[in-house]
Amino acid sequence: MAAFTNKLIHESSPYLLQHAHNPVNWYPWGEEALQKARNEDKMLLISIGYSSCHWCHVMEHESFESEEVAQVMNDLFVCIKVDREERPDIDQIYMDAVQLVTRSGGWPLNCFALPDGKPFYGGTYFKKADWINLLKKVASEYANNRKQTVEFAEKLTQGVVESGQVELNDQDPFFHAEVLDVAIHHWTKDFDHQDGGFDYAPKFPMPNNFQFLLRYGHLANHPEVLKHVKLTLNKMALGGIYDQLGGGFSRYATDMKWLVPHFEKMLYDNAQLLSLYAEAYQKFGSELYRQTILDTIRFCEDELSDGNGIFYSALDADSEGEEGLFYTWTEEELKSVLGADFDFAARYFNVNENGHWEHGRYIFMRSAPDEDLAKEWEISLNDLLSQKQRVMDKLRIVRNNRIRPGLDDKSLTSWNALMVKGLCDSYLALGEESIKELALKTGEFVRKTQRKEDGGLWHSYKKGESKIEGYLEDYAFVIEAFIGLYSITFDESWLREAEKLTDYTIQHFLNADNGLFYFTSNMSEQLVSRKTEINDNVIPASNSAMAKNLYELGHYLERGDYLNMAQTMLNNVQNGIARYPAGFSNWSMVMMYFTYPFNEVVFTGEQATSNRQEFEKSYHPNKIIAGSVTKHSELPLLKDRVVDGKSFIYVCRNHACQLPVTEVAEAQKQLG
Repeated sequence: MAAFTNKLIHESSPYLLQHAHNPVNWYPWGEEALQKARNEDKMLLISIGYSSCHWCHVMEHESFESEEVAQVMNDLFVCIKVDREERPDIDQIYMDAVQLVTRSGGWPLNCFALPDGKPFYGGTYFKKADWINLLKKVASEYANNRKQTVEFAEKLTQGVVESGQVELNDQDPFFHAEVLDVAIHHWTKDFDHQDGGFDYAPKFPMPNNFQFLLRYGHLANHPEVLKHVKLTLNKMALGGIYDQLGGGFSRYATDMKWLVPHFEKMLYDNAQLLSLYAEAYQKFGSELYRQTILDTIRFCEDELSDGNGIFYSALDADSEGEEGLFYTWTEEELKSVLGADFDFAARYFNVNENGHWEHGRYIFMRSAPDEDLAKEWEISLNDLLSQKQRVMDKLRIVRNNRIRPGLDDKSLTSWNALMVKGLCDSYLALGEESIKELALKTGEFVRKTQRKEDGGLWHSYKKGESKIEGYLEDYAFVIEAFIGLYSITFDESWLREAEKLTDYTIQHFLNADNGLFYFTSNMSEQLVSRKTEINDNVIPASNSAMAKNLYELGHYLERGDYLNMAQTMLNNVQNGIARYPAGFSNWSMVMMYFTYPFNEVVFTGEQATSNRQEFEKSYHPNKIIAGSVTKHSELPLLKDRVVDGKSFIYVCRNHACQLPVTEVAEAQKQLG
């Protein structure tokens, strides 16, 4: 029986439950904790992290499991634990505060606040002795210099409110592709031309960065950018950041060569990387990309799902208290497991100075795609693949018997929506029906289980319980997912669902002063600041995703109001694109909608589905696709274009179509 139990024991978040038996008297965020702080006139200590965060585990072990530290925390503060993945709204506020004070941020995030929630001071990871000293210093400041403390908290809160605020750009919208050219000119200076990615470490995959670069390279006919995208995607898929044995990507690489990952695996990374590699497969036709897509999907099915249609959030970096232990090997282990196959495996997976990590352990990486290795080694591709399969079968048996990394088994609506979109894109690229079925299964789960009675969305799901008012990211990514499901099924109910959710979002999230959307609903808990998310990061900004949705739905449904909103949103932020392209890459894709030819490709008749699949074997960004197999449709793009007994392809711009054609190759010529 645990020696200590605190208020977190009643929570469902794996991260909060990890701390439920700390001697710290943790509370979940809520009125009980806030009222206690007011009643006892104590500052709040708000500690934020997530279940797969390595340094969160370290600080818990060093400080939060210590009775000595816990006594100081309990005596001086009301202590609140927050799962940043469940409550990104809270995380945004206190991350902004800590970054304003310290010029840095990260997790674990530890922020001190007045009893009313206004932030005062904070930081990230602290060693035990430093943490104790800071606790005492902050409490003393509040007790002895109350007036100055409150004044500083007021100013800091105002800074948080003002950070990220966007004024309405009342200049007439004018979008020009030269803005993107300027952004690319500056951005290429940061390219790592040897190992791909950008010229600094740690290296994050940043899917929306490379999706934009891929689309730009194609549309602007920029060979240098396309070459860099291909180099980066090759290096990531061959590197240690990708699990060469089990599939799936880790969150980032700590080094320049993509060898040493931070071993946690997040659903949102893998979902978006499916979309990226799917587009890259359409462009380059690389077998490496096809296999990466299939193995990543298999990883997500095997390790982030129980088969009910919804996906879990993450796998921990640690197992048995050690980072990467589950994924790495010693030379002695490999020789024992593989016997005569060791020499092949050592050569194939770089069990040498290239793949060496630390403490005699190796991270698997590959030097080149299989076809290139077969040529280099002067063996047939079939022989190489046969030996590879034999080695991997042996290693998987052993690895599957190891103690596994911890699983965060909550399911987030927004991340599952990203997964649906990734599966839709993968199906369009590869044409495998099992991928389509999985996309529909997850989409149906979201549609049926994560919808509120009023038509809105829940944010989180676990063990039959849906909870937490949805955030803008939930709406933006679900709308995007439903558009994706329409594109692979031509089932118009998905578009109508997307339209309903869009109208709901406009009603409950829109800031009428600037045309952008708040991150939280007008029905959500009112915190000390209501934030607006505009910067694209490892996940696209919810506002850039909404702008993209509004533009696409505007074309699907002939909704001029949607198109005008997308234009206003882009006009508000377009000055950031050239100045900081990495933080506006999803916005830049919206900019391409306005500045490059945007096509509506319509497939009708009995061959609509097969024609669409043939069409998608080539790369055609900057488009939407619509279709109907047998029935007439009221969808504007299809109205009066479905002819019984005929299969036509229409290439249109702004609903003005060229003459219908019957062959995919003819339609591709019309695209230009």
